[in-house]
Amino acid sequence: MSIFTHVVVGTNDIERARAFYDAVLQPLGIKRLMGSDKSSMYGVKAPQFMVTRPANGEPATHANGGTIGFASATRAAVHQFHEAALAHGGRCEGAPGPRSYMPNAYAAYVRDPDGNKLCVYCFAPA
Repeated sequence: MSIFTHVVVGTNDIERARAFYDAVLQPLGIKRLMGSDKSSMYGVKAPQFMVTRPANGEPATHANGGTIGFASATRAAVHQFHEAALAHGGRCEGAPGPRSYMPNAYAAYVRDPDGNKLCVYCFAPA
């Protein structure tokens, strides 16, 4: 059982965010399941990750110190996520590679075009 019902990040440009998240989540088997003119909802079978313009009408801002982590079944998908992020306006925050603090940890970190920090981790052996 997951401990979350969903995770949400804000955006100031829903079309730009859709292009980014459609590309970076695809290698992880996550797809856009629904959306509106203000939001997009992603998941495998049900929406669990959402990108939306803030409901209060104020500009979206990112969390200082906040990171959203996605799971990957393969190290190749970690690389695909990172490459897609950079190709769609993201910034590198940590190139794909091993992380020494957990056995078999292999990860990459990026920021989306709105500044939200994301990572993807694979824990499968090399």
